[in-house]
Amino acid sequence: MKRTVITMIASLFVAGTTAVAQSNPMPWKDGNKYIPYEERTGNESIVYFTRNLSPEGLIKAYEQVSENIEGNVGVKLHTGEQNGPNIIPREWVKALLQKDLPEAKIVETNTYYKGDRYTTEQHRKTLEVNGWTFCPVDIMDEEDTLTLPVRGGKWFEKMSVGSHLADYNSLVVLTHFKGHTQGGFGGSNKNIGIGCADGRIGKAWIHTTPGQDNQWNIAKEEFMERMTESTKSVIDHFGKHIAYVNVMRNMSVSCDCEGVNAAPVVTPNVGILSSTDILALDQACVDLVYAMTEAEHHDLVERIETRHGLRQLSYMKELGMGNNRYILIDLDNGGKRITAAEAVKGLKPFVQE
Repeated sequence: MKRTVITMIASLFVAGTTAVAQSNPMPWKDGNKYIPYEERTGNESIVYFTRNLSPEGLIKAYEQVSENIEGNVGVKLHTGEQNGPNIIPREWVKALLQKDLPEAKIVETNTYYKGDRYTTEQHRKTLEVNGWTFCPVDIMDEEDTLTLPVRGGKWFEKMSVGSHLADYNSLVVLTHFKGHTQGGFGGSNKNIGIGCADGRIGKAWIHTTPGQDNQWNIAKEEFMERMTESTKSVIDHFGKHIAYVNVMRNMSVSCDCEGVNAAPVVTPNVGILSSTDILALDQACVDLVYAMTEAEHHDLVERIETRHGLRQLSYMKELGMGNNRYILIDLDNGGKRITAAEAVKGLKPFVQE
């Protein structure tokens, strides 16, 4: 029998007792400390970069990493709260899907917090308000959940996700890179780890210690590790049939889940990056932020470090999810290799469109 999101609540704590991987796991420290590139070790992955913030730029960035995207394709996108000002423009997404992914569906899950996307009915109304009406949108936990194994995790043996995730052969992770109230920053890791976990069970495992009243009591390094283990369950599921695109535009320190209440944007727009390596991509975006001037990056760096969000990156590396060293390819200049500092040279002050 299909289970509604209401009946999922009853199974939360029962399900939660079976998800833990270790009896007394402890979070690591130093999630507030940035590791410069020259201090990193290991192989380098390819990350593509364009300054072209437009539908054409988005298409170009995606096409560099699309080789293994096939079959039934889900596009994991944060579609935002009602009238949120900072989400990836829907016309950009429409252009990408029409050109390269005409049969794809946008995939989402309901939220853990009460708001405009808490129930499927509310969520579909919000999708309509925000204009996500040009292609099918699959709310993956609309009917049920399933669990995916978390290989090598210390917090989880499995993660609860929307059951419709199993309907897809490939996943395109299309992310608005920005700050985040709990995670410090929201890149591809957050888009998958929180965005594919279902709204009642999976998100509760990540955010809340059972038996107490604070819905958001798990924070800093422990939160980063739990979220990253959730992500690992999804990327292991898709294997090579997954690609990542991060859009560094309208980078408020607030997540798109805050909608019209997001903090004003002060960080300059940068461009669009893509990779088949989730760690290399999120690391490159963070590196570009740190390579900005103090005035340009102050607010976003403060948000990342006060939340200990850099633990997302170090834990992805520990779990073998990718490389934190990369070759940054400038798509605007013949594909030459550039540094993070070169990528953010001469940024213009942010102006709200």
